[in-house]
Amino acid sequence: MKRVVLAYSGGLDTSVAIPWLHEQGYEVVTVTADLGANQDLKAIQEKALQVGAVRAYVVDVRDYFAQHYVIPTIQANALYEGQYPLASALSRPLISELLVSVAHQEAAEAVAHGCTGKGNDQVRFDVAIAALDPALEVLAPVREWGMTRDEEITYAEQHHVPIPVTRRSPYSVDVNIWGRSAEGGAIEDPSQPVPEDAFEWTKNPGETDPSGTTLTIEFEAGVPVAVNGERPPLHELVETLNRIAGSEGVGRIHMVENRLVGIKSHEVYEAPAAVTLVTAHRALEQLVLTRDLAHLKARLEPEYAELVYYGMWYSPARLSLDAFMREANRMTTGKVTVKLAQGRIEVLGLESPVSLYHTGLATYSTGDQFDHKAAKGFVDLWGLPIRTRSRVSPLASAHVGDFQFSMMEQHTHA
Repeated sequence: MKRVVLAYSGGLDTSVAIPWLHEQGYEVVTVTADLGANQDLKAIQEKALQVGAVRAYVVDVRDYFAQHYVIPTIQANALYEGQYPLASALSRPLISELLVSVAHQEAAEAVAHGCTGKGNDQVRFDVAIAALDPALEVLAPVREWGMTRDEEITYAEQHHVPIPVTRRSPYSVDVNIWGRSAEGGAIEDPSQPVPEDAFEWTKNPGETDPSGTTLTIEFEAGVPVAVNGERPPLHELVETLNRIAGSEGVGRIHMVENRLVGIKSHEVYEAPAAVTLVTAHRALEQLVLTRDLAHLKARLEPEYAELVYYGMWYSPARLSLDAFMREANRMTTGKVTVKLAQGRIEVLGLESPVSLYHTGLATYSTGDQFDHKAAKGFVDLWGLPIRTRSRVSPLASAHVGDFQFSMMEQHTHA
């Protein structure tokens, strides 16, 4: 019998996949990644074995995720379509890495995931696994078996797969330390407000204390290393910020998103730490990056986010951009003080030992060190190509409007 390594969440789909794959001629090894979802991992492992897995691995990858996936995302200020911090998109190449590693250890011929044919995740898994080991077969039972939800439940009952007796959430939820996503149910109607029960990590901004919370976040080479002087491991720093910023209503995102497969979907995300850290990081960059580097980096950031969202984590393009982002962040060191209040983030202060801000050059007050006389020559040289072109062919005059002018009547008071 062939062997397959299954990415296992403990939910209905991946639990049904175990007996289904067995029927297709595979013995199943499951892998569950601990990404900070606060699940009962022991129970998930026991359920996999109960349902028929020959082995069930549970791996704590929170620190690895933070170091190898979250850090590059912060350094790139990566937000898909300017809003989504890519939490789920980031976890898929890591889970793929884990699947391939266990497949090699178990001498498995195939790996499997629980994605449908409608979403982005099938692309992320399939492409990442192909990049890491193109010899492995990739199976997607939910995409292949064609069962409806009711048929799936019936199949589960017939194969003694435990079905949760608790009330099922109307939303499809995915969670890791970098964010929480929810879709489905009432969220699917973008004309209506998002129901409050779709949120778990963030308090309603209108119900928070207006005085808010003030934090100082310290970065070294673009990596967040401390909050208010405390220096925990990065994954713990992120989890702490999720709690603090979420309690102030920060990090709620709902957007009509363009999926890779061409569908528009209404998505809800909670990413308190991600939104806070990217906002602070971007503010610090404005203090320490040269103008040309800041402008170039801002143009490349959406490209980076799209590559991650589109499942191209292991592509040469993303890897090359990653090298650029690391180098661009080499001088991004300093402290950012932010105020979190009623769902908003306000940057209160910036400081850095490599700040490019020079008060003597920027001030209009006493102590101004800028050479104003030098500006005339600079402006003349800057505008020289335009001036030269206009002497040859004064095209600009054609764009001057034919205005009618009249003197306003002047009034004097007796």
